[in-house]
Amino acid sequence: MTSLAVTHTGTAYPSGRRARDRFVLARRTSRQALDPLAHQGVVIEPERAADGTRVDSVTVFLTGRECPWRCVMCDLWTHTTAAITPRGAIPLQIASAIAAIRQAPAMPPVIKLYNAGSFFDNHAVPPQDDGAIAEALRPFTRVVVESHPSLVGDRTWRLRDLLTRDGRTTRLEVAMGLETAHPNALERLNKGITVESFAKAARALAEREVDLRVFLLIHPPFVPPEEQDIWLTRSIGVAFDCGATVVSLIPTRGGNGALEALAAQADFVAPSLIDIEQSAAIGLSALSLGTNARGRLFIDTWDIERFATCRRCALPRQARLTQLNLDQRLPPPLACDACGEVTPS
Repeated sequence: MTSLAVTHTGTAYPSGRRARDRFVLARRTSRQALDPLAHQGVVIEPERAADGTRVDSVTVFLTGRECPWRCVMCDLWTHTTAAITPRGAIPLQIASAIAAIRQAPAMPPVIKLYNAGSFFDNHAVPPQDDGAIAEALRPFTRVVVESHPSLVGDRTWRLRDLLTRDGRTTRLEVAMGLETAHPNALERLNKGITVESFAKAARALAEREVDLRVFLLIHPPFVPPEEQDIWLTRSIGVAFDCGATVVSLIPTRGGNGALEALAAQADFVAPSLIDIEQSAAIGLSALSLGTNARGRLFIDTWDIERFATCRRCALPRQARLTQLNLDQRLPPPLACDACGEVTPS
């Protein structure tokens, strides 16, 4: 019999991974058909480097097999395939993306390969393709891939070695989602990690000179509204204590069905654009706390207009967050004559 964790509203949310998998899957919409030989887009944007300079960074959105974890907040599965990624597909996608990038005035030094899952998942990115992938990445000085903490291991070190052989100095960076350091919320996200297991993977990366980028959620489900700010501060501290050079705050997006079910039972409240600005201010303050204040804090501004309640100030607020990402300090506050909202500080 499936055991149930009962929320304060009386609505049952399953406990146990298999039951939660079913909860998530049952609320999905249909999956769009994707070509496994074609990437889903290329974006070039400036990013603040560790030395304070601005560098161009290119993100390639790869097409591959869906992640095996069924995180309750995830909507990335809509950008994946149900079938195992065929051999040769990922190098082909990367080559196509680089061909497009070469049309830009200059080749960006940083490339992010985001496959809506884990790069080290053998069903998403066949390991037989690692050599061809590393060879295609020769133009870049830094390569960022995303991974579930449990998949960090021998394949990670092999890719690092491929990127640095024959005198190359390409630096590998792995982006991992901690999401939140709130232990109960993290367990209920169905991600299959703990703060301790995340920290173990982070230590392995540091010991082998692989850089770490951490994703944290703004307004993750299961964290009480009145505790969101304090747990965001704690989560940022944990991420930097784990050796992160970058912490990226990602607003939790509804729309995957599961989050709507959690919202109905008051276990999830989507952030507003003002909440996101508040989180940015909290994040910059947290940079000066603890023993590791050398990292950078970014706000993910993709599709951020969906969180706006006022159309007149949405774009200026988005621009303000973009400026914050580049300068690593709070821009001047913004007050809107239409909605009356004032930027949190």
